[in-house]
Amino acid sequence: MRKQFARVVLWLFLLGGPAVYAQSGMTDSQVIEYVQQALQQGKDQQTIAMELLSKGATQEQLLRLKSQYSGAATSGSSSQAGEGGAVQDTGTRARKTTVANATDGEAALEGANTDEMKETMKKRQKLKVSTASENGVFGRNIFNIDKLTFQPNLNMATPENYRLGPGDEVIVDVWGASQNTMRLEVSPDGYVNIANLGPVYLNNMTIKDARQLLKQELGKIYADSANNIQVTLGNIRTIQVNVMGEVRAPGTYALSSLSTVFHALYASGGVSDIGSLRNVQVARGGKTIARLDVYEYIMKGLIQDDIRLQDGDVVIVPTYDELVKITGKVKRPMFYEMKNGESAATLLKYAGGFSSDAYKKSIRVLRKDGKEFSVKTVDDIHYSAFKLIDGDVVTVDSILNRFNNRLEVKGAVYHPGVFELSGSLNTVRQLVEKADGLLGDAFTGRAVLYRERENLTKEVLPVDIEGILKGTSPDIALQKNDILYIPSIHDLQDMGKVTISGEVNKPGSYTYADHMSLEDLVITAGGLKESASLVRVDVSRRIRDPKGTTEPDMIGQNFSFGLKDGFVVDGEAGFELQPYDQVFVRRSPSYNEQVNVTVDGEVLYRGEYTLSTKSERLSSLIQRAGGVSRYAYVRGAKLRRVANEEELRRMEDVVKMVRREIGETLATSLGLKVDSTFTVGIDLEAALANPGGDADLVLREGDVLTVPEYNNTVKVNGAVMMPNTVSYAKGKSVKYYLSQAGGYSANAKKSQKFIIYMNGQVAEVKGSGKKQIEAGCEIVVPNKTKKFNFATVVSNATSFASLATMLASLATMMK
Repeated sequence: MRKQFARVVLWLFLLGGPAVYAQSGMTDSQVIEYVQQALQQGKDQQTIAMELLSKGATQEQLLRLKSQYSGAATSGSSSQAGEGGAVQDTGTRARKTTVANATDGEAALEGANTDEMKETMKKRQKLKVSTASENGVFGRNIFNIDKLTFQPNLNMATPENYRLGPGDEVIVDVWGASQNTMRLEVSPDGYVNIANLGPVYLNNMTIKDARQLLKQELGKIYADSANNIQVTLGNIRTIQVNVMGEVRAPGTYALSSLSTVFHALYASGGVSDIGSLRNVQVARGGKTIARLDVYEYIMKGLIQDDIRLQDGDVVIVPTYDELVKITGKVKRPMFYEMKNGESAATLLKYAGGFSSDAYKKSIRVLRKDGKEFSVKTVDDIHYSAFKLIDGDVVTVDSILNRFNNRLEVKGAVYHPGVFELSGSLNTVRQLVEKADGLLGDAFTGRAVLYRERENLTKEVLPVDIEGILKGTSPDIALQKNDILYIPSIHDLQDMGKVTISGEVNKPGSYTYADHMSLEDLVITAGGLKESASLVRVDVSRRIRDPKGTTEPDMIGQNFSFGLKDGFVVDGEAGFELQPYDQVFVRRSPSYNEQVNVTVDGEVLYRGEYTLSTKSERLSSLIQRAGGVSRYAYVRGAKLRRVANEEELRRMEDVVKMVRREIGETLATSLGLKVDSTFTVGIDLEAALANPGGDADLVLREGDVLTVPEYNNTVKVNGAVMMPNTVSYAKGKSVKYYLSQAGGYSANAKKSQKFIIYMNGQVAEVKGSGKKQIEAGCEIVVPNKTKKFNFATVVSNATSFASLATMLASLATMMK
């Protein structure tokens, strides 16, 4: 009913708020009665809200009633009248928790149910979390781990020895002849007040004793023998605990009354660098009531010493007595806090024992005796008797890096590897048989046995492996660390490789085999390419003379062969290759791939064309493209060419020189780099007028010829007042066009003006320049400079057809 009443209030908000639709008002009881009746009649919340508004109910009245009902639904002390006047509890039985199922400090903060406990968790979160390391003290970080808070489970069964105090809530359930539930809070004076009975003193009583007392007292008013009475603990109080001594944040902490010593240590940030984990003390009423050893919990999981704290308890962490370090071959090398009288055996147990490669016969102890250092060697039989003191450093050494029964066989056996020297395996013959015998390519004339002497030097013993296996030579007894090497015949012969290059599908080096022919190698290399010459295959061979005593005049042999269908048809019959031979399959001089060029712009048939001859020229290309269109500006035609390797190398040299002159920063900002193409200055008009003449350039692969439309403008650039583009006027001088750009600037170098034409050609201005000016050209006025430098050239780079053109021009000058 309460939830439905709340929904009615919500609908009232949605339907118009505080407006009143009727003059007469309704009392609170009338509103509640009306809502109950309407719900029983099956009306929805919207209809009920509309009817209440029409009857004079107000928003303030409904909000007040909703608040009262909501408070009654959530209050722990609210109840509903039941049969026979019994009171039935409707609140939750779950205790308010400091942290509900928390696994870290953030959850602990969210779960804290008092301001004091929230403040405690905030302080704890500010403390830096430490982790265990080799130079840390074992166990010290246990109270610095956010995931290990030691928070008590507040919804567990109430411990019988739990002592009640002010703020605790006691829940009393009565059932049987009578039914009632009472939630009673212990007052600051230690009493709970029971209706019809009066105050009952419960302070500092265990829950067990309080249960007996309340059953006795309640029996006075619930005297019927059919009644049952149960007493449990409800919400619990917060206690104040002082954490003192060597902790990271000593102080007073507000904790749950179910908290233990470990949780108090966690709240205070854990033990400090000089604090003890082995002797944590709890003082109550001026007396020490418990001493805790944290190592017992870490090592064995024992928590019986982790006692529950009470209000006013003091947790004291004294300084450590002994701190000992263990290094070397143990599972957990680090510092450990030891109690007086604990032995080396106990330290080894704390460190997790020896690692697998530890030397276990003895350990070394470095000790400070008050005056100087001393070293003590402790044998394994004395580990339990040797007592450690503060400052000891225990070292566990590693076992020796050697073997006491190792044999090895290498080379031409089926299973080379390491074997055990034993009673059944202690001779050369037995070792070979253990390796499953010799391979077919084993060289049996002589094997080698490498042996280690007592002084750890090496010696080599020859072995007649064939004689030993046949029984004609005596077997050789083996010793530890012997290595038997049985060579292969291939190891003793330089078989080498043969190499094939040129026009084959898979050029490279291949393993030599006896009786390998030229045809065999060609087939192994994937056969001949389409471009291979069948009349010229060359073979070069080294000169070998192991018994020679003079330097020969001949340094190599060369052979030539002709092939047909992959077989030798011309040359030395029965020719066989030898190790390190090199085979060269030549390219046929009559083989040529297509060489393509492109023509674009104002021609009839633009696109790609394949050159017919190596000497084909511009005029031939225009003719094959159907000639130029009537809109073509032939004098402005330009040729774009792909740079070959030599041209690219020269342009790279120019770029490097320019970068040194102007600096890397300016060169980078200008985008100075080598382009793979550049513009060639041409005169297509002259080439078409005189085919085959000097102006008719020979084309090469990748050339792009562009014939533009007529462009009747002239650009003026460089050291002028206002760079400009103006209309071309035939017969006008350079001065005319400069005036269109505002004339020269103050730093103009008037005598070195030049003109860049659309076709990529450049010309120096002579005289008035009337006859030099053409449509589409660009007039450039350079800046004055005291001396020539590349910065000046690059600063005018935008005036060129491209930066690559400038580099190509400079590269040509550097030839």
